[in-house]
Amino acid sequence: QVQLVESGGGMVQAGDSLRLSCATSGGDFRKIAMGWFRQAPGKKREFVAAVTFAGSSTYYAENVKGRFTISRDNAKNTVFLQMNSLKPEDTAVYYCAARGLRGGNYQPTLDTDYDNWGQGTQVTVSS
Repeated sequence: QVQLVESGGGMVQAGDSLRLSCATSGGDFRKIAMGWFRQAPGKKREFVAAVTFAGSSTYYAENVKGRFTISRDNAKNTVFLQMNSLKPEDTAVYYCAARGLRGGNYQPTLDTDYDNWGQGTQVTVSS
């Protein structure tokens, strides 16, 4: 069972930057694809970004492309989400998610394709 712990959330102003971290334990990180999702009050959880097992491919939601960057440090068993040019509409609880190496095609944008989730970290962007 992979365990995930997010950190790095906070309250910032529009245009500022934040870097979220998600530390993992309990699994072989090199065999885990990682994703970031977010959920704003009253809205469904939505995909933000994902990175494949070896970090060779990244995926982004259209509304964060060019502003957010996902990366992973396999030596530290950690995935990061660098968020620049933050907007009030980025306000949400951000969750990291892990998908182990198993059968079936990896569908990075689907929350149902992930096996384990962190507890979330709040990001609030004021205008």
